[in-house]
Amino acid sequence: MPAWQIVLLISAVLAAPGLARADIYGFTDASGVTHFSNVPSDARYQLLIASDVPTESPSAKAPPIDWLARSSQYEGMIRNASLAATVHPALVRAVIVVESGFNPRALSKKGAVGLMQLLPETARRYGVTDLYDPEQNVRAGASYLRDLIAHFGSNLELALAAYNAGEEAVERYGRHIPPYRETLNYVPNVMRVYQKLKSQARAS
Repeated sequence: MPAWQIVLLISAVLAAPGLARADIYGFTDASGVTHFSNVPSDARYQLLIASDVPTESPSAKAPPIDWLARSSQYEGMIRNASLAATVHPALVRAVIVVESGFNPRALSKKGAVGLMQLLPETARRYGVTDLYDPEQNVRAGASYLRDLIAHFGSNLELALAAYNAGEEAVERYGRHIPPYRETLNYVPNVMRVYQKLKSQARAS
């Protein structure tokens, strides 16, 4: 089966009032570049993520169609940042998909900014001078993921939980995923996207 025909269905959050649709479609071209859109423009696009997400979460901010459709413009910076941080590029892409849907102007109510939804204090830690600059944002986000993975002994689920809820929260709950609804949904969502994107990369 061609890579772009692989379908991923994510159950993001239990049904509840105030939920917004955030379906994402995509395909991987012959060069291995993955293209995303929330409205499929032609037959190559297949459903990758079907999700109901809470309207107050960063990922619930429905990204403009053009940002998803033009997601391939970030391929180079994702590849470079991942290589520099020694993190799998599929992981960085998965975090971006769930966090911002490739909207570099995304801003959460908690103040997380950009493609990888970095908090200002995290961004400063990694030398970011412009949180809305995609290259700086992705570079810092990839480096943060690397450090979290190392901090939690290569336990990717704990690293992702810390990315979402903070390192202190994971430590406070005895190095377990904190029992926050958003985090409990966030970790498996990113893992599913990550595994599917890795499969696509191997098949392309």
